[in-house]
Amino acid sequence: MLEEFWANASTSYKALVFSAMGLIAVGLIMSIVGNTSGNQGLAMASLPVIGVGLVLHVVGLVVRGQRIRKGYKK
Repeated sequence: MLEEFWANASTSYKALVFSAMGLIAVGLIMSIVGNTSGNQGLAMASLPVIGVGLVLHVVGLVVRGQRIRKGYKK
């Protein structure tokens, strides 16, 4: 079912998913670099980036759930 959903998913959903993954990855890299170099400002700045990525991830889950529910009703 995952392959079918991804093949038929809208471009906006795919952009949402990749944006979420990208922001989480950037936030993790910022956190690792900030903590290993002792740059506390960079480490703290990474937290909102990770948070936005997680919020986008949850929005993607909601969008996917709504689309699947609409598919079951038909």
